[in-house]
Amino acid sequence: MRDERNSAGMEISFPGQPPPERADAARNRRRILDAAGRLLADQGPEAVTMNAVAQIAGIGVGTVYRRFGDVSQLLLALLDDRERQFQQAFLAGPAPLGPDAPPVDRLRAFLHALTDHVAEHMTIMLAAECASPLARYTNGFYLAWHLHTSTLLRQIRPEADVDVVADLLLGLTTPTLIGHLTTQRGITPERIKASIDHLLTTSLT
Repeated sequence: MRDERNSAGMEISFPGQPPPERADAARNRRRILDAAGRLLADQGPEAVTMNAVAQIAGIGVGTVYRRFGDVSQLLLALLDDRERQFQQAFLAGPAPLGPDAPPVDRLRAFLHALTDHVAEHMTIMLAAECASPLARYTNGFYLAWHLHTSTLLRQIRPEADVDVVADLLLGLTTPTLIGHLTTQRGITPERIKASIDHLLTTSLT
């Protein structure tokens, strides 16, 4: 189970973890995700609609809606395996991203790793954000990032409104912003991470 320890040493669980699935539900989920992945690879994100996915998967469109809700949630579900690997890295991987490092160093390493994570999966994340701009903030991935960030902030600046500051810091790594900086302005991820360091140094030290 993925967990983090807060400033009081208590173990807390990350939200958004899926419950165990029945075998038939797991098969349907796999068929739907495989169909969405094929559409995304062959025709681009604009081709990924609930009807198109249902047709390719051979599953009723109502089942697709019940399982994923909307296109943004379906696209984000394609990231599930890699997101789990990312969460494992910042929860239990080597320092400074993982435990056994000062919270400032962990926060910096986390925002660096998240920048790379978003840049690597830009196509899917941008498509999901365009499909439903506000869905990002209720997705299990984001809730886990927010909990991790706010937990570290509480250790660094306990007097701060850490819930809001966490959202503001995570706003530095939105897919649209990273896409704009890297694609439209030609700024490298390394330069973005250096600028994040500057902001953290200015505001947290």
